[in-house]
Amino acid sequence: QVQLVESGGGLVQPGGSLRLSCAASGPIFTIYAMGWYRQAPGKQRELVATITRGGSTNYADSVKGRFTISRDNVKNTVYLQMNSLKSEDTAVYYCNADIHNGRGRYDYWGQGTQVTVSS
Repeated sequence: QVQLVESGGGLVQPGGSLRLSCAASGPIFTIYAMGWYRQAPGKQRELVATITRGGSTNYADSVKGRFTISRDNVKNTVYLQMNSLKSEDTAVYYCNADIHNGRGRYDYWGQGTQVTVSS
């Protein structure tokens, strides 16, 4: 019943910015961590950024200094502010969450949102 829904993807020029959002809904007892992964055509899904319930963040080297992950615990939402976008950032971005649903702790995934960086 837990669902993650991403939004905010789209087409942007190199050097531009986008802000992705991911809202978790359903039976949620505790969100231990949320994060963003991405998958480009022909490549495996890779970690972009994560944030724990304590606020600790982790970023892939390729996005450090350009992307910022944040969260709103009241809204059960995680954000990814993407600045100075490059063509290499083009991918489907997936939201991920480590959630205890009241019965157990599970890993959930969103449906993905397309980010295309092109001139």
